[in-house]
Amino acid sequence: MSTQLKQATNGVPTPQMKQVSRDERMPENALMDAVAAGRVVIPLNSNRRGTCDPTGIGAGLRTKVNANIGTSPRRNDIGEELLKLEAALGAGADTIMDLSIGPGIDRTRKRIIESCRRPVGTVPLYQAVMEAGGAEGMGIVGFLDVLRRHGEDGVDFVTIHAGITLRALPLLERRLMGVVSRGGALLIQWMRRHGEENFLYRHFGEILSIAAEYDMTLSLGDGLRPGCIDDATDEAQLHELRVLGRLAARARAHGVQVMIEGPGHVPMGQIVENVRLQKEYCDQAPFYVLGPLPTDIAAGYDHFAGAVGGAIAAGAGADFLCYLTPREHIGLPDAGDVREGVMLSRIAAHIGDLEKNVPGAADKDRTMSEARAALDWDAMGRCAIDPVRYRQLRETEERSGNCSMCGELCAVKVYREDIGR
Repeated sequence: MSTQLKQATNGVPTPQMKQVSRDERMPENALMDAVAAGRVVIPLNSNRRGTCDPTGIGAGLRTKVNANIGTSPRRNDIGEELLKLEAALGAGADTIMDLSIGPGIDRTRKRIIESCRRPVGTVPLYQAVMEAGGAEGMGIVGFLDVLRRHGEDGVDFVTIHAGITLRALPLLERRLMGVVSRGGALLIQWMRRHGEENFLYRHFGEILSIAAEYDMTLSLGDGLRPGCIDDATDEAQLHELRVLGRLAARARAHGVQVMIEGPGHVPMGQIVENVRLQKEYCDQAPFYVLGPLPTDIAAGYDHFAGAVGGAIAAGAGADFLCYLTPREHIGLPDAGDVREGVMLSRIAAHIGDLEKNVPGAADKDRTMSEARAALDWDAMGRCAIDPVRYRQLRETEERSGNCSMCGELCAVKVYREDIGR
């Protein structure tokens, strides 16, 4: 079966491209050209066509938001993960990633995919290391077996940490925090124990073959992303980014869609430059950022800090925001944390869309402003990014024409009465 990228390259719009074109207000030919050039991806496993709503990620499209869920060895309840999935989708997440490392990973993944009409992503390396009994036991054969299972189950995009090479390891000695990516740390442990090059890098061609077979989009992972402000935009991070750019070119040549994952902890003044460097090194591939977090001290409020960084990144050209929850750096989130994290990331994404002049973004704000000018509380609720939260707060107010903040001194009301409107 031909991939979305191959179809676009051949000038043949797929039903998924047609749907994304309608959803995003982008002309069909323009979208097809963007997919062909690698500026837009449509993560959709060939086994999920008809059971998953197509979602476009990339230049000229609405900034998308991902929510991470998944089990851990200490909390391995599929029911709890399905509640998180429901919370994420209810809050408007565009994609879901299953990061499970608890027992029964295959079963958990299948349940999540069955219950989700949005694109689902995974990190196959996690399952590979669990099945190998630890990082040292990993190898390309076991990894490819896991990757194929994910493809057969319908996973739409996979994180592949193929950009970490032996040449980058000495650069890490200068860091304060070293490596904070789980996948990155596991691979570095393997590389040091075996004294060999990263097997994902050496066998990237085999990974591409399986990805193409199922039309899985590759999300090239930033295993050397900075985990603190002190390590931001250092040579280790940039070395990996350059490697990811070369791997992205190989993926496109093989007909495989690809996006690039990014930092991480980055001070505010470096966020725009990080986006610029990614677009330059990776030939305008969609950029998928975690946050970024412009401060290290927001524990308990990292979802707020990440929204600040995410808004700046999205406005500068980042295409895809991975949410953060209040429990980032603390523990596994619950369904309430998931919902709150998605909402804050969606606000950040929309702020970025306003800056990028994404079609339709400004219309939403104008509609809200018109409702406020008319003191139409019901219309305001319909315009709010979180109508549920709006209704909850509004129900505590008196049902008069004013709110409890200003009462009769409402500026909008005073002004309208003064000019006779």
